[in-house]
Amino acid sequence: MEHSFIFVSIITAQLLLFADAVHIGVDYGRLGNNLPAPRDVINLYKRCGIESLRIYDPSPQVLDALRGSNLRVSVGTRNEDLPSLASSQAAANSWVNTNVAPYRNNININWITLGNEVIPGPYATHVAPAIINIQNALRSIGLTGIKVTTVTSMILASSYPPSAGAFTSETTAVMRNVTFVLKQTGAPIMLNVYPYFAYASDPAHISLDYAMFRARTPIVDGQFQYFSLFDAMVDAYYVALKRIGAGSVPIAVSETGWPTAGNSPYTSIANAQTYNRNLLNHVTRQGTPRKPGGIMDTFIFAMFNENKKPNGIEQNWGLFYPNISPVYPFIHC
Repeated sequence: MEHSFIFVSIITAQLLLFADAVHIGVDYGRLGNNLPAPRDVINLYKRCGIESLRIYDPSPQVLDALRGSNLRVSVGTRNEDLPSLASSQAAANSWVNTNVAPYRNNININWITLGNEVIPGPYATHVAPAIINIQNALRSIGLTGIKVTTVTSMILASSYPPSAGAFTSETTAVMRNVTFVLKQTGAPIMLNVYPYFAYASDPAHISLDYAMFRARTPIVDGQFQYFSLFDAMVDAYYVALKRIGAGSVPIAVSETGWPTAGNSPYTSIANAQTYNRNLLNHVTRQGTPRKPGGIMDTFIFAMFNENKKPNGIEQNWGLFYPNISPVYPFIHC
């Protein structure tokens, strides 16, 4: 017990110590019918020293609970709202006036994400114009410090080796448009990075140590050496950005983590604890081989196990059970 306390205290100290260098957050998914009340959740974030929170839609209950919390907040739009936000400045103004303006003095909104993994798909072409309209709406009320962006998965046709990174043919044009806007505003592209899925789909060729940030022998790609799958995935995405003339666009990691159950032996509490602990140690200290100084804001997925998601691994990503007890020691609350 004493050793566990020391371990989680060290993790908490790391969260606070590197606050000025990189912002570590946890995604607050709400697809569960047994989750704590939003105010209790926000208090848990504060008690645990978690400084950033990401929500997937502008829930009034969550936003009200965030008032005065001083957490750094990322607010998402609903995917289905993208067509109207893209086609109508008035709709974008209304969204901002409803979901941002009332909280401008007591919530620290740092990011607004226009869509979650909608590229490719029927909403993809709406992303760039929606970002522009929301940015215009924010500017019209004097809010210029909020980064407006979108969230994508690893939408690459090729990712190995990282130097071969390239977007799929169906996403290239959209990503050119999106990143053209981001280059003007300085906002990052937000990326969901899941070494778990790559490892679990090909354990014969991807070692657990490589997926867990603890490989001793690197994968060599030209002048670069990779000791973790996470770095290889992020750098492949950086290369894809460079191919479309967007090499200056930074990446923020909007989701990463490891499930605790649902696909044994690849999922386990031990694996999830190890991955997230090593992730934290890694991203608070260094960037990737191609961007060694590019330390990335990173969100761990997720705060809770969510029972309204599909059975299996989807219900088992949480740091906490819905009763607020920890799934495993990670941060000291």
